[in-house]
Amino acid sequence: MYLNEVYMIFLSSLILLIMVLLSVAFLTLLERKVLGLIQIRKGPNKVSIIGILQPFSDAIKLFSKEYSIPLMSNFLPYFFSPLIMLMLMLICWMTMPYVTNFYSFNLSVIFFLCCLSMGVYPVMISGWSSNSKYSFLGMLRTVAQTISYEVSLVMVILSFMFLIEGYSMIYFNLYQNFIWFFFFTFPLNLIWFIICLAETNRTPFDFSEGESELVSGFNIEYSGVGFSLIFLSEYSSILFMSMLFVLMFLGGDLMNFIFYLMMIFISFLFILIRGTLPRLRYDKLMMMAWKKILPVSLNYLILFLGLKFMFNCMIV
Repeated sequence: MYLNEVYMIFLSSLILLIMVLLSVAFLTLLERKVLGLIQIRKGPNKVSIIGILQPFSDAIKLFSKEYSIPLMSNFLPYFFSPLIMLMLMLICWMTMPYVTNFYSFNLSVIFFLCCLSMGVYPVMISGWSSNSKYSFLGMLRTVAQTISYEVSLVMVILSFMFLIEGYSMIYFNLYQNFIWFFFFTFPLNLIWFIICLAETNRTPFDFSEGESELVSGFNIEYSGVGFSLIFLSEYSSILFMSMLFVLMFLGGDLMNFIFYLMMIFISFLFILIRGTLPRLRYDKLMMMAWKKILPVSLNYLILFLGLKFMFNCMIV
């Protein structure tokens, strides 16, 4: 019986990771199509029917390219940091709260926060080990930006942990059967979406890849397989943050097809914002994190704590 359980856990994990990587491939196709429509041009439309197989041809091209290594780089950290980056992001997907409980566990929110905070290190190592001024500056920007917005992210999640009275993501679904958290925590929805944009380095907060001043940021020295692994980790983090948004604010019933439609819609908003908004100034981004978003999220945390204390006193 024990071997059967291990086999099922391994099989379910493998299926989930394969589906995530396939979703990333088609998310890139969706992004290129939508950006083409926004900019009044044609997106990918040559490979197979209306460009459906374009992501697979891109993958073959990227993985078959020569993997060039800078002469003055620190080889081992430079080589392994993209792989660690992707592994950490795929491990985050293990917290997805399946009802079947193949690998769901009671501390999934804490585990997600640990994995997310660990994600800073491979970025830092890749920027430093490339031995390039551009990659080093992009790495410094990314680390400062990610750490700043993670503080507010933890405050928002703490607010909901007091509401659901647990550390497992499956409670988000159980506590939203009658009304979604979306309706009475609307400012937190907007704050969470801004934090997601900053955490995934997406426009208008893509300072780690500021093409106008840093060429390509911390990943400038990567090509072929290394670049594709960084690319996969970034886009899988977009999908994961979209899944978490739907789970936290919109009910999040994983056995319902509407859950995945809402997840696609949130991912579409990421793309829409990239096509419409210009890049911010870096100092304004940091001021927004510390002077705007953090006070509001702290106030919501205190409000939820106060309401919970009052409610418990009324029951007693």
